[in-house]
Amino acid sequence: MNSRQQIILQLVTDRGRMSVVELAKLTGVSEVTIRQDLNLLEKQNFLRRAHGYALGLESDDVGTRMMDNYPLKQRLAEYAASLVADGETVFIENGSCNALLARTLAEQKKITLVTVSCYIAHLLKDTPCEVILPGGIYQKKSESMVGPLTRQFLQQIHFTRAFIGIDGWQPASGFTGRDMMRAEVVNSVLENGAQGIVLTDSSKFNQLHPYPLGPDSALTRVITDNGLSQALRQQLTARYARLDIVSA
Repeated sequence: MNSRQQIILQLVTDRGRMSVVELAKLTGVSEVTIRQDLNLLEKQNFLRRAHGYALGLESDDVGTRMMDNYPLKQRLAEYAASLVADGETVFIENGSCNALLARTLAEQKKITLVTVSCYIAHLLKDTPCEVILPGGIYQKKSESMVGPLTRQFLQQIHFTRAFIGIDGWQPASGFTGRDMMRAEVVNSVLENGAQGIVLTDSSKFNQLHPYPLGPDSALTRVITDNGLSQALRQQLTARYARLDIVSA
C-alpha cells in the first residue's frame, strides 16, 4: 500500500463514506487513479465499494478500531480510569475504548483486571497489573472468549465495576450488540451485581443491532463524548442513573 492509498484508507475510516470525487480532490490525482486505488483496497479487504463511493468496514479488529478517533477515545479512557481506586477488581469487556481504559488503568492503578478480551490481556503483558482471563470458546475475529464456560467462570468472580462496550443504542431497544455470543457474556456479567458502566464514543448512538444488552437497571452509568445531540442527552439522562459527557 503506497502513501496515497494510506491517506485514502484513513479518510474513509475516519468519515465512514467518501466519494470518488472528494478523494480525487483531496489527494490531487484523477478519479481514474482513485478508482484503481479503491479497487486494490477493496480486494485487500480494507474497505468496500459502492457506486461512486468508498465505505469503511465495520471491523471486529480491536487494534484497527482503537486507531479510529484515537485522541477522543483516550480521553474517554482517562476519565473512566479516574473513577477506579487502587485495590479494586474491575471487569473490562471488549472494544477499542475499553482496551485503552485497560492500558490506562494498568499504568496508573494497582488493580486486578478481569477481561474476556485476549487482545486486552496481551496488551497488558508487560505491565504489573494482575489479569484474569476466563476460559471458553476463542472467537478469533474479536479475539474474545465467549460461550457457556466463559459465562460460568465469570459467575464465580466478584468485581466492583464492569465496563461494557456497546454497538448501538436507540430509545426503543436500549443498548444492543452485533454479536450474539458476546452479548450473552455481557448480560451474564451484568447479572453479577457490579456497577455496570457503558463506555463508548457517541457514534454508536441512534444505531440498532440484533442483541439486547441489559437490562437498563444493571447499567448505572454511561460515559461518552459531547457529540451527542441535546435530545439524546435528555433521553439517556431520563433512563440511566448518570450520564457523563467528556469533551471531544
